[in-house]
Amino acid sequence: MSRGGAAPVLTQAGAHFSIWSPDADQLWLCLFDVADRETRLPMLRDTTGNWHVEATGVGAGARYGVRADGPYDPAAGLWFDPDKLLLDPYAQAIDRAFVYDPALAAPRGAGGDTARLMPKGVVTAPLATPSPTAPCFTPGGLIYELHVRGFTMAHPDVPPQQRGTIAALAHPAVIAHLKRLHVSAIELMPINAWIDERHLGPLGLTNYWGYNPVNWFALDPRLAPGGMAELRDTVAALHDAGIGVMLDMVYNHDGESDVLGPTLSLRGLDARGYFRHAPDGRLINDTGTGNSIACNAPVVRRMILQSLRHFVEVAGIDGFRFDLGPALGRMDDGYDPNAPLLQEMRADPVLADRVMIAEPWDIGPGGYQLGRFPGWLEWNDRYRDDMRRFWRGDAGMLGAFATRLTGSADLFDGIATRSINFLAAHDGFTLADLTAYEQRHNIANGEQGRDGHGENLSWNNGTEGPTDDPAIGAARRHDVKALLSTLFCSRDTIMLCAGDEFGRSQQGNNNAYAQDNAISWVDWDGRDGEVEAHAFALAQLRARHACLRDTRFLTDMDVAWLDEAGAPLTVGQWEDPSRRRLALHFPGSGLTLCLNGADEACDFHLPDGSMVAVAARSLLPVG
Repeated sequence: MSRGGAAPVLTQAGAHFSIWSPDADQLWLCLFDVADRETRLPMLRDTTGNWHVEATGVGAGARYGVRADGPYDPAAGLWFDPDKLLLDPYAQAIDRAFVYDPALAAPRGAGGDTARLMPKGVVTAPLATPSPTAPCFTPGGLIYELHVRGFTMAHPDVPPQQRGTIAALAHPAVIAHLKRLHVSAIELMPINAWIDERHLGPLGLTNYWGYNPVNWFALDPRLAPGGMAELRDTVAALHDAGIGVMLDMVYNHDGESDVLGPTLSLRGLDARGYFRHAPDGRLINDTGTGNSIACNAPVVRRMILQSLRHFVEVAGIDGFRFDLGPALGRMDDGYDPNAPLLQEMRADPVLADRVMIAEPWDIGPGGYQLGRFPGWLEWNDRYRDDMRRFWRGDAGMLGAFATRLTGSADLFDGIATRSINFLAAHDGFTLADLTAYEQRHNIANGEQGRDGHGENLSWNNGTEGPTDDPAIGAARRHDVKALLSTLFCSRDTIMLCAGDEFGRSQQGNNNAYAQDNAISWVDWDGRDGEVEAHAFALAQLRARHACLRDTRFLTDMDVAWLDEAGAPLTVGQWEDPSRRRLALHFPGSGLTLCLNGADEACDFHLPDGSMVAVAARSLLPVG
């Protein structure tokens, strides 16, 4: 019999429930009727540590929770408290969103019963599932990162009742915009059920991003009121348009936080098994959130694999991005690219062909692992930082610019690069704010502006923040266009954060995780038409030139590196820290990328004998 619990299974007589809790003395299945009256059914333990009960007469739509009793010794990783109603870790749906309440974190005997505060799991009937198909994505394409709620909350063409939901992503106006950008796949920020951090409520804030999950199967009903069927149908509509869908998954921690956090699910059932602990019993915190999931413990590996299969098999998801990816491979002695979980993911028959994307860093020991996720695509922060430094005007960056533009072969082993090139993502400045703010402006987050990265490799073109000076506004727009040109003309996979294609701003906030408002929502009415038209033109150019989407490492036969006079760049020119010009020519396609990072316009002599004028601080593709 499998160790680790399972989702409820409908039977002829009712439903079978299985919960993992090896150290508990007793578990109860708690069923709730429409008036929230509770019926408790004692569960029986098997020899593996699973607890079972057959609930007769229970069908799809039934609401339930779990209670667990046993020793209470938090210092030893034992948190049993029958007053705490717990969410089944395998619950496939919940009846409402989580809302933080201090009683959820009260010690045993101090906080009272939490049933009224807890969302209930919902028994679900099997859905009609899509036929298995290959992922709707090819490396070298454009990944478009978006927040489900923020992307359409202010979209004028989406019906008000549908805004902010997964279903809105299938709206014809949304799909039309994605098609004009030649988006290959959208990457959804977390959509699993999550809870607010405890410090946010007193500040009048909520967790907007969703990187604080409680369950890895159930969707948050605020984003998916139609549940998995809504996700499945939206994925199908996007697939019909040739657009893949990837999910941002957070397996590195859960929303139960540190020892002062709430007891919601995993902690109340098997904290010693689900979380990583130091030898003295303290919770390890390699995530900065209070706890770290023991991703390579057998029971946890099984649950992670099952949740990934769930989204592929039920909704047709094409791939996954893993937040703080080293957590998936962390063993007692550090990160291992061949850790059991990573090996099982590569070998799994359902998951083996999915697109896997690592955020290859966390704050734990040996946490920076760019280039060490074999076979996966990886967020490339070296690309982000080197390109920002170049356009900020830092000296000596030409060689780094060229390396990043052509796939960062210095960072990846094998025959192909696996870089995801990006200049901005959900965390950090937007692309437009990079050119308008030298400092973060996070006062709205309630932490006196201390949160978020202090160094953003940004510049403001002479004035911090909003300005009525037309010259400064024009310079900023010019820089945003140069940044977009750089991204779209880079080889290998690229990632664009939603709204950056038309100059979206977050008012200088570089950590808007708690801003469920106009700071974060995409402002469709405030689009910069000139920047947007530039992005659409770049998308068409990238679609025409396969050399920009090629993931193979370049050879000397593939490209020619030239100076503005059309002559091959010399070693001396490459090593000149003041040089900010080059031309990259692809003989096979005839495309030439003319980079003029200097402050004066310059004529470039092209390989065909023609000449083109390139404005200051610009990257001009010709061909």
